[in-house]
Amino acid sequence: MNAPIVPPSAQARALAELNERSREIFRQIVESYLATGEPVGSKNIARMLPMTLSSASVRNVMSDLEQAGLIFAPHTSAGRLPTQSGLRFFVDALLEIGDVAADERDRIESQMRAAASRHTFETALAEASSMLSGVSRGAGVVVTTKTNARLKHIEFVRLDPGRALVVLVSDDGSVENRLLDLPPGLPVSALVEASNYLNARIAGRTLSELRHDLQQRRAEMEQELDQLTARLVEAGLATSIGAGNGRQLIVRGQANLLEDLRAAEDLERIRLLFADLETQTDVADLLTRADEGEGVRIFIGSENRLFSLSGSSMIAAPFRDGQQRVVGAVGVIGPTRLNYARIVPMVDFTARVVSRLLDGGR
Repeated sequence: MNAPIVPPSAQARALAELNERSREIFRQIVESYLATGEPVGSKNIARMLPMTLSSASVRNVMSDLEQAGLIFAPHTSAGRLPTQSGLRFFVDALLEIGDVAADERDRIESQMRAAASRHTFETALAEASSMLSGVSRGAGVVVTTKTNARLKHIEFVRLDPGRALVVLVSDDGSVENRLLDLPPGLPVSALVEASNYLNARIAGRTLSELRHDLQQRRAEMEQELDQLTARLVEAGLATSIGAGNGRQLIVRGQANLLEDLRAAEDLERIRLLFADLETQTDVADLLTRADEGEGVRIFIGSENRLFSLSGSSMIAAPFRDGQQRVVGAVGVIGPTRLNYARIVPMVDFTARVVSRLLDGGR
């Protein structure tokens, strides 16, 4: 959208001054845009309103809304579309969000639990991404840290007297290496003993689960292992978990973004977005920003660097492990005219299901 830029202070004053009639007209403009993607004119708005207003009165209100930076005319003599600031105002102040229907809740939860029990937690995340894609007709995305991978094997490999490599092998075959500083005077046998101790307790757990279990059994561990080996076990898990950069991005439904393209600029927008999805880094960074607050976050257009070029939006919500630490996020990427009212509660519920799976299914 090539919408005009209005100074924030002027816009804030204009928003505060909107009366009920102006808000209703603005709501109709936004909802029409979200449904059709097309500009809407004063005559059609007048027909939609729950109150009786002439087209001329509607045009006067639309002029005020345009001056406030909430709507704009994409072409001369065209109807009006919401600006990015207008969409943000609508989402923050006027959006009426319902709840996920009971049958949809049951379907989401049963499909994800089945995927997690038959395969791995990563399979359940892929299922979440696919379901969100299907619901939104956009791209479903999930980002998670490698600490959520179910472990198959851990090994400590000495590199030199002061350093070792922690080798983590997951059920899905992925391998992650972390450097670890060794305690002074640690014998070679301690590395083997620490590896054996951990491998006897992995049993398909994630790193987070394994660390939590060992914290609960700290006294028992200190009885079984000498002091230096026990320190090595703790340091190896802490180093792996604390690194935090091993993120995994799962994207499903990119092809949905190619549907309903109306112009060459739409195709270019999607091309740019696809390029970002291929590199993954920016999308993972943006999803990680959902960790900063509770519940669902909505990123619209140029509010973030990733979408400033592609003109897209994302709805995302964090999920947590059994210790209530945020370890990832689920979301939907699509055009700015996403069905926010339907997708926001769906993303929120899916994130909560993932959190329950991580907390042992509770």
